[in-house]
Order: sequence, then structure tokens, then C-alpha cells
Amino acid sequence: MMKKFKLNELGSVDRGKSKHRPRNDLSLYGGEYPFIQTGDVKHSPFYLTSHTQTYNEKGLEQSKLWPVNTLCITIAANIAETAILTYPACFPDSIIGFIPDPDKAELKYIKYCLDTFKLQMQSISQGTTQDNMSVEKLLSIDFPIPELHEQRKVAAILSSYDDLIENNKKRIALLVKVAEEIYREWFVRFRFPGYKKATFEKGIPEDWNVISLDQLVEITSSKRIFLSDYVDVGVPFYRSKEVIERSKGSEPSSPLYISEEKFLEIHEKFGSPKENDILVTSVGTLGIPCLVKKHDRFYFKDGNLIWFKSQSDINSKFIFFWINTPSGKGSLLETTIGSSQQAFTISGLKKVKILMPNQEILSSFFNIIDSINSKKENLITQNRNLKSTKDNLLQRLISGKLSVEDLDIQFPASMLDKN
Repeated sequence: MMKKFKLNELGSVDRGKSKHRPRNDLSLYGGEYPFIQTGDVKHSPFYLTSHTQTYNEKGLEQSKLWPVNTLCITIAANIAETAILTYPACFPDSIIGFIPDPDKAELKYIKYCLDTFKLQMQSISQGTTQDNMSVEKLLSIDFPIPELHEQRKVAAILSSYDDLIENNKKRIALLVKVAEEIYREWFVRFRFPGYKKATFEKGIPEDWNVISLDQLVEITSSKRIFLSDYVDVGVPFYRSKEVIERSKGSEPSSPLYISEEKFLEIHEKFGSPKENDILVTSVGTLGIPCLVKKHDRFYFKDGNLIWFKSQSDINSKFIFFWINTPSGKGSLLETTIGSSQQAFTISGLKKVKILMPNQEILSSFFNIIDSINSKKENLITQNRNLKSTKDNLLQRLISGKLSVEDLDIQFPASMLDKN
């Protein structure tokens, strides 16, 4: 039976602590205690497994160390994002910590429940100057909570999807590492097939060439799109944010759109991104590349992104791979301009040099890499479908529209000791 509860009726609810001012005092940082921030929570799909900063003993003294299985809830900047701690950590007062009462609440269920209330939590957080959700506002919400055994069943169903997604992500990461290691072996250490018989001049194979990027791709940008061109539904219009999301294998979370008519007008006059073109972020987070796929259909924001138009599929794919390496990205970053906000320019990128292998080596390399990429794309597609199915189930399960009372549920290993 479903009943309504405030969050503090299901466990303890407290804000994080970061008492010292200024908050960015360097004497607090650089120790062994993880310090979680709202961005870390936002970028954690379920469990929080990584962080960007640490406190030392002085930092810990003015904060608090939260235990494993604390549910982190962001209330400022990135509002209503949630993630579960997998290790003890500190966090500031822009994050609320929830620790469930084991006799009343299943932690995973509460996380899923809050996810379904995300929009409501964000709406009550809107302010005149800066959005913020206080503890009082969070505790004003009534959450639908079934009996504990039903919470665990719902959590088990949804967790099965998240577990599969997480396992696929690990497999994707492994494939990426394999591809990167092959690249380093062939093009950094020069141990490519037949290297023992190759002739080297000044440290590189004699039939490889150092050439500028603009000899391999046309480097340009898009035509200006104005605010008045945006529509609610139409052809996706990407900024840096969407390209970064795609580079991580995710679908853009909140793209803008232009009309079909506007897209066709631009496409017919000036062209639009096609398969094996590359878009590179050119302001803010610099040098993140996105390789355009066969069925992609979108346009993009000038000034935010630079467009490498493919003139040879195999050369373009190699450049994309190269940009993703430290040496490739480093070569691009050497061309940046600006003191307060750095940026790439088309003229600067045209002068960047790259070592290009001969076509025989490139063909051999991509015979291997294309197979790896195919496996990676299949896993990405699986994850997209798993997430879609889970999202469709989420609302129905949390609302109680889909009953689990009579279902015989197989619990994941992490929940077996509770049943």
C-alpha cells in the first residue's frame, strides 16, 4: 500500500559542511579525504565513484565525513541531482546527505523516487537571483512510499537495468583502452606491422609525412543561426555541450532545434555535417572532437565549434583518433588565443602539423579499429535502449501504476542480505 512521507520521516537529512571562509583556501585541500561537489554528483549516473578534489586534516576539521551509502542530493548550482556514495567523503552545504532508516526505506528506491521528482524539486528551487533548494523546501515534498518489501522489489527491477548499463560502460571503456594501446604501439612507439624492415629517417618511417591539417581536411565553421530561428521541434542544433555529451557516448540531454525549412536552406546553400566530418569544441572546454556518423542530421553553432570537413574517410578517422590522444590535443591547444577565455581559431588550426602514416598502414590500423568501434557502438546502442526501457518503467513503478506486489523478483547480489 502506497503512503505519503516526508524525506526526514524515512531517515536522517542533513546539509553538508564547509565552514571555513574563503571556501577556496588552498590550505584545506590536497589530503586523503574525498571532497564531493555538485558537479561530481551530476556526472555520476547512479553511484558516486570519482571526485575532483580532496581535503586534508584541516579541511576535514571544518567539514564532516559522510559514510558509504549516503545519498547525495544537490540543492545549488546543479539542483536535484542524486548519487550514492561508494566511499566515505566530505561535501559542502550545497549538497544534502540522506541516510535511510533500514526499517523504513530502501536506499536505491529513495534515489529512484527522487529522480522522478526532479522537475518538481527544481521548480520549487527557482529564485530571483539564483536557484536554490533549502532543506525546508525539500522536506515540504510528500513522496509516495510503499511497504519496505515493495520498495526493495522496485529497486531490484530498476537496478537490473542500471547494472547492465554499468557493465556495458566498463566494456566500452575496455575497448577504448585497447584501441588507444594499439594506437600508441603503432604510432608512438612505431612498432607497427613490418616495422623491423622499415627504414627510418630522423626517427620516423621514411614514407610517412608531417603535414598541416588543412592539407587533409577543410577547416571551417557554420553559418550564423539567430535566436529567432529556434523552434520547439525540428532538426537538432548543437552547441559545445551537445558535442561533449556525444563524445561520451550519450545522447544530447537538452538540444536546441531549428526548423526543417531552415536546415534545408542552409544544407542546400552551404552544406551540413556529413559522415566522417569532425566537430571540435573551440571555446570553454577545448579540443573535444565528435565524429559525425552515417545517419546524423543536425546543424551547429558558429563560434562554439570548428568543422573539419572530411576529404578522405580514412584520413579523417585518423585525425579524430589523433585529437583524442594527449599529443594530438596538445598540438591543438598550442594554437589557442585569449587570456581570460581561451579559444581556437580556424587560421591557427590550419597550421597544426600531424604525422601521417602511409595508406597501407592506415588501412591495416582501421581494419582492427573499425571492428573495435563496431562492438563499442553496439554496446552504446544497448545502453540507449536499456535506459529508455528503464525510464519508461520508472514513473509507473514509483507511482504504483505498475504493481510489484505479486511479482517474484530476483534480487541483485548487493541486496541479497536484506531479503
